[in-house]
Amino acid sequence: MNPENLKLASKIVDSNYIDLASQSLNSRENQIKILLSQRRLPDEGWDDLSIEYFLQSLAIMDTNNYLKKTGVGERESRIVSDLVAKRNFFMGHGIGRSGDVKAVQPKAAGSSLIVKLAEYLAMDALKTFGLQFVQDLIILPLATGMSLSMVLLTLIKMKPKAKYVLWPRIDQKTCLKCISTANLEAVVIENIIEGEEITTNMELMAEKIKELGPENILCVLSTTSCFAPRVPDKLEEIGKLCKETNIFHVVNNAYGLQCSKISHLINQATKHGRIDAVVQSTDKNFMVPVGGSIIFSSRKEIIQAISELYPGRASGGPILDLFITLLSLGKNGLKELIQQRKENLSYFKDSLAKLAEKYPIKILNLPKNTISLGIALPHLVNFFDSKSSDKLQKVSFLGSMLYQKRVMGSRVIGKSNEKDVCGIKFRNYGSSIDDYPDLPYMTAACSIGLTKQEIDWFLARLADSFDEIEKLHNKSAAKGHKEEKVEEKVEETKAT
Repeated sequence: MNPENLKLASKIVDSNYIDLASQSLNSRENQIKILLSQRRLPDEGWDDLSIEYFLQSLAIMDTNNYLKKTGVGERESRIVSDLVAKRNFFMGHGIGRSGDVKAVQPKAAGSSLIVKLAEYLAMDALKTFGLQFVQDLIILPLATGMSLSMVLLTLIKMKPKAKYVLWPRIDQKTCLKCISTANLEAVVIENIIEGEEITTNMELMAEKIKELGPENILCVLSTTSCFAPRVPDKLEEIGKLCKETNIFHVVNNAYGLQCSKISHLINQATKHGRIDAVVQSTDKNFMVPVGGSIIFSSRKEIIQAISELYPGRASGGPILDLFITLLSLGKNGLKELIQQRKENLSYFKDSLAKLAEKYPIKILNLPKNTISLGIALPHLVNFFDSKSSDKLQKVSFLGSMLYQKRVMGSRVIGKSNEKDVCGIKFRNYGSSIDDYPDLPYMTAACSIGLTKQEIDWFLARLADSFDEIEKLHNKSAAKGHKEEKVEEKVEETKAT
């Protein structure tokens, strides 16, 4: 409410009360003023009422919310469901224009302002995560896989004769699908084992570059966030190799923002080598619904080229989700989540060590992976049918048991048959290497937002599952022993 209207209101309600109320309005307007002028994360997160107040103000700036409007175009942000309108804060024009997804949308001044502010806040968030060489970014309403495809399609225009993507193996289907979607050919760089860690085979990568020719290779698609015992790729070494051979370097940083060690790897690779684009998910790093990603680069022209390649307008939903979340968290809230994750990682490891005192499991030593934890399960092999041709295959039963106990996200990996993904055959798919010595194993992630209570629940249910499997095994063994005795008596009777 502007000062003139407040003055009129003071003639209806006691002016002392109006004066006090105006202070509340002014404090929220001051929040908005600081955001628009400083264009960075507020130190303290905004309360929900302040965020809604700002969003409603911005929504009124979009043409679909003008009073007595007349829209005679084919796309006028008409929303028939009131529930859908409320869910989107009455904004429906989306973002961008047909020639540039980052361009201001003429019919949506408020929505366009949200997009620009979201980019400023995301830039500040990346710096808070420890990234130093970010020159520009774009927030796309696409999950990580499709965003990686957008990056590859953009790079093809810059190097049209290249058709290969060198890809250090990471057993996650999206990574291969994004290469296939861009009509490129993946060249698998099989990993090596160092200690108990699965890591990048730099020698093989250098050989492949020499064999195929740098001019025929579009990029190296490396990965930072991965399931144990796979660890982040050797970004600095890859970056130096790409710089020497003039090959693009794209990093799949799906949920790596939350890890300071991964941010350090990206910084070092950018400083001493090259990284052309880094893609990360908004849902995994900022706890918003699936459907968005942030692409950043140390080269502004890369981001601009991606923006111009995107066909048509885009949904503003994922950007709005991120904008609201960043305003709600503020810089201090984001830092607190980062610190909590570090503390939870130590707590998780200590708790697993105590579990290992009771059960003959082995905690894999993976110092370079500070998000995903690996737990070898050698004792479970003996619990399954010894007559089975592949006992380890049945270890996956543990994963089903945990799911029934409402444990989500853990993975149980045993030996498996050959698997075909995008026309490429893999042995023991899921472990990112053909023959890992500590099969079977399981993984669990200590990601941002995880609570100590969830860690305790997981470990208690894991222990329950171990006990139940042992009981089932003992019961089955006893039944088998009884059946053998019956068969012996039958044979004795026949002989008599």
